[in-house]
Amino acid sequence: MNRSEREASIAWSKIVAGCVLRRENGEYLLVQEKYHKIYGLWNIPAGHVDKGEAIEHAAIREAKEESGYDVELVKKICIYHETVDSSVRHAFMARIVGGELKIRPEEILDAKWYSYAEIARMQLDGKIRAEWVYDAISRVELRPFEFA
Repeated sequence: MNRSEREASIAWSKIVAGCVLRRENGEYLLVQEKYHKIYGLWNIPAGHVDKGEAIEHAAIREAKEESGYDVELVKKICIYHETVDSSVRHAFMARIVGGELKIRPEEILDAKWYSYAEIARMQLDGKIRAEWVYDAISRVELRPFEFA
């Protein structure tokens, strides 16, 4: 097998980084996506890692781009990767250190704070973008002392 055949046979995965943002009152920030395939679904602030970019930097950048908040990472929650064709998704707990809630209307429809009970209902109703988003929030909700 030559080099091009070998590279063609390798399953390359995209990397995604996202932040769970939780206020002291227990509410979590979700952003509503504008992209066609996921239009109207709710997600944590997240996006693809650029080539050469550190995963942690991408998580901070995406939080700023999608919410307007400056954040610092507190702890990695989990890495999600179910199939060879799915993105590798890194979820971080982050704390807001500045900025204000401000969305970019070209990619985000809305951003709102929700209680965990509201998010659980949204998950049941199919309004959360993906299972990993709900799982990451649930891990923080069930063990908040680990992410304080």
